[in-house]
Amino acid sequence: MTTPGDATSSPSESTAPPDGAAPTTPRAAHRTPVIDDFLGETTRDLEAWRWLWSGDRTFPIRSHRGLLGRLLVAGKRLLRPLVRGATADLWDRQRSWNLIVVEHLAEMRRIEEDLVARTGPLEHKAAHLEAFLQEGLRELMRYDDALYSRVDQKLDRYRREAGELTALLGSAVERAGAGSPAPALATALADRHYLELERRYRGTPAEIRDRLSVYLPLFAGKRAVVDLGCGRGEALTLLAEQGLAAAGVDESPEMVRRCREQGLDATVGDALGFLRARPEASLDGVVSFHVVEHLPAATLDSLVREAWRVLRPGGCLVLETPNPLSITVAASHFWRDPSHLRPLHPDALRLSCEQAGFEQVEIRFLHPFASADRLPEIDLAGLDDKGRELAHRVNLLRDRLDQALYGYQDYAVIARKS
Repeated sequence: MTTPGDATSSPSESTAPPDGAAPTTPRAAHRTPVIDDFLGETTRDLEAWRWLWSGDRTFPIRSHRGLLGRLLVAGKRLLRPLVRGATADLWDRQRSWNLIVVEHLAEMRRIEEDLVARTGPLEHKAAHLEAFLQEGLRELMRYDDALYSRVDQKLDRYRREAGELTALLGSAVERAGAGSPAPALATALADRHYLELERRYRGTPAEIRDRLSVYLPLFAGKRAVVDLGCGRGEALTLLAEQGLAAAGVDESPEMVRRCREQGLDATVGDALGFLRARPEASLDGVVSFHVVEHLPAATLDSLVREAWRVLRPGGCLVLETPNPLSITVAASHFWRDPSHLRPLHPDALRLSCEQAGFEQVEIRFLHPFASADRLPEIDLAGLDDKGRELAHRVNLLRDRLDQALYGYQDYAVIARKS
């Protein structure tokens, strides 16, 4: 047996293609590999490598130029038998290993070709399935669009019918007058009207909770707080989440029902009567949000005095109401609610609290109008000195006018009992 590199055969001994014939690739089935396939740029054909390692192949020893080259070739040929005998066992093991590697590579190639052959149909099926799914989704979307259109039409019809029934019910209640079941129906209709008013103009429960959260630090470490006119229960929920014993009262049975559905402590009744029923110095806080503008002046004064009576020393009264110092609020927004009696000036509400006995009274303005709703300001950039001075004076006038027209939407009186 001989090792590659020890062979003495010349290139003429290999089966090279005849002159003029088109060269064939090592992978061609009709072509037997030759030693030249492994000289120069080595072949990548696994069958050729199997042919090489499975037999006793010899490689030519190329002649070197000149006398010295020929002497080297002659020396190599003389040493070949010695090298072959010394490395025969090692070379047999190497050849066996090489054949194993070639077999594994051939098996991997067969697996790859099989996968390629199988993937073609699968890709076709996948493309068909994707097209089928897309068409199905389009059909489903068309069906959903048609279904939602029908639902919208039905909802519109039900809204119209509900509006007509409500109008007819209101007319019937109005004609029935006193001395009939009409008062209960009238209350229900009024509740419905006020709920719709709050939904449109007061804000969502989440928005109201966010606004009222600014008052929570006032009641840190306190125990009991009542909410006069608790409405949908936003303040009661916030206070209860702080671990306070929060109770509320509202004249609307519907509002109280909604509070109780949330597990809140709420009672149907009027605010003044609710406070009068409380023991003296029994509460840490009394709050009322957008209620006092609904009360006659005498009732408001009585309510503030009762609040002072039921509060413990260190207790706090909070009354929030629309800000009449804003012309937009006083002339427009305030009158969206037809049950509002009159705007309350901050000074008047402060005086009422002071006369009731509160010594620490703070006015806190809240909820500024959005910048987009206010008067624009002149940009001073790019103006010369004279133009900048004039624009600055106009901006100062703009600030005063903007504050009068817009400013803050609400304010709160925060009165503490010493």
